[in-house]
Amino acid sequence: MKIQLLVSAVDREIADLIGQMHIRTDAVVVNQCDRYGYEEMTREGHRIQAFYMLERGVGLSRNTALLHAKTDICVFSDEDIVLSKDYEMQIRKAYEMLPDADMILFNVKVAPARRTYWNENIHRVGYRNYGRYPAYSITARLDALLRANVHYSLLFGGGARYSNGEDSLFLRDCLRAGLKIYAHTACIGEETERESTWFSGYHEKFFRDRGVLYHYLYGRLALLLSYRFLLAHRREMCREVKVSQAYAWMKEGVREAMGKGGKG
Repeated sequence: MKIQLLVSAVDREIADLIGQMHIRTDAVVVNQCDRYGYEEMTREGHRIQAFYMLERGVGLSRNTALLHAKTDICVFSDEDIVLSKDYEMQIRKAYEMLPDADMILFNVKVAPARRTYWNENIHRVGYRNYGRYPAYSITARLDALLRANVHYSLLFGGGARYSNGEDSLFLRDCLRAGLKIYAHTACIGEETERESTWFSGYHEKFFRDRGVLYHYLYGRLALLLSYRFLLAHRREMCREVKVSQAYAWMKEGVREAMGKGGKG
């Protein structure tokens, strides 16, 4: 069972990145920087391919990595993840234990304020719980992704028009394609703290972008679920902005996504 890491990076020295992330498998690194190019190197018998590109957008980066992937199991990751020493063994064991799994979502340690999930038990992931998982938790059988013809949105995420949500859209599309997704308790890495590439506060753009995302995720239920989202997170997100104002901005985002414009 061959495992390959797919890494999204911005303006990094690849040789340094390999050491910092503790990469111990084959890897495809897409480095968004100030030039085009290709570089290949070997580390401890593992093939590391680095693609350099001018264009920006985490969705574009992940799609590019997928385009060049040649493996059994692909592991999505980011430049700020430090991988566990046994990540390859843990991933392989999980797929051997869950032979019907097309995708397995693993634990990755993050700061408490950024944590959106932690798998306490092994379970199926479905429409009720897929939205909590970030890309760096996602692993998948490459042939399953290719058969399903799924890819990352170019509208959402760092470097794109709207701030985040590409991971949720990707998992939603995988579920729609009939892929079997499991959550697993093994921890395969830890995030190093850094300034967010997209989050700058709970302001108008945050809520409008969230409204756009909810339209793509939930369709006719977008407004209802927008209001539920705000009520559930009002203590954290609505300290400086009233819930009514935040909802108005989310509503404008939904209307924008529907092609009806924002305000008015």
